[in-house]
Amino acid sequence: MSTSASSLAGALAAARAAAGPQEYPRGALYVVATPIGNLADVTLRGLHVLELADRIACEDTRHTQSLLRACGIDRTGERLLAVHQHNEAEAALKVVGWLQAGERVAYASDAGTPAVSDPGARLVAAVRTAGLRVVPLPGASSVTAVLSAAGSVQEGGFVFAGFLPAKAGERDAAVQALAAEARAVVLLEAPHRIAALAQALAALGERPLTVGRELTKQFEQIATLRCDALPAWLAADPQRSRGEFALVLHGIPHAAAPDDGERVLRLLLAELPVKTAVRLAAEITGGSRNALYEAALRIKQG
Repeated sequence: MSTSASSLAGALAAARAAAGPQEYPRGALYVVATPIGNLADVTLRGLHVLELADRIACEDTRHTQSLLRACGIDRTGERLLAVHQHNEAEAALKVVGWLQAGERVAYASDAGTPAVSDPGARLVAAVRTAGLRVVPLPGASSVTAVLSAAGSVQEGGFVFAGFLPAKAGERDAAVQALAAEARAVVLLEAPHRIAALAQALAALGERPLTVGRELTKQFEQIATLRCDALPAWLAADPQRSRGEFALVLHGIPHAAAPDDGERVLRLLLAELPVKTAVRLAAEITGGSRNALYEAALRIKQG
């Protein structure tokens, strides 16, 4: 994690002061988002709950213990419980028992918001099934971080696809399915598989793709390029294949209705020269410049 622990010296005190009138009931599971790289992205409310909780369930106790120490929170080992993809169902029973006994339990995955791509969904489901309360504490997320830098979400929203299958055939089939998805799609990938994903995505040709590498960390890199240019982009610098990846397959522009182009063109022609009006109408509607130019001449002559 980047940023020094000393820069967070006053964060815990600030967290206590900022807690305000918010209630933190007992017998509730607090789902706490943690930094995805830069330690300064931890929220004041997250720090307050991590200190307040009777127990902390976490994906990796060593990782969470390191975060707690850096933020000035003292938690002994017996107050930490590992809850990861291999033991989540069993560990959830322990957490439910603690909650039923009236304890506050916080859950934190290694980085980002739990129960999205990281573990936590089974735990949350088990707690809800038991009729107990779940309190979300929003914060860092690679999904929303890369979307905010891509600028590709349209009216239809976006799709979170996460990690595609590891096997080549299944991965290629998944990419082909995404070719028909008009909405923006968020993908995640590990460094040892990014080259294989790049080869698969290259089949989507000129569709834009935003690549986020090592988001919020020292060597953060964000680039937007065509899907078929991604393999060459990675090969151009060995450093580009290192680190964790979050990618956005840009959405397909909304197809304009047949009469939209001419309607927009008429509005533009009332204020602009023909060439400028045609260029803007094509960009707005996705229509053919040649067809719009012919329509512009007809409109001017008529």
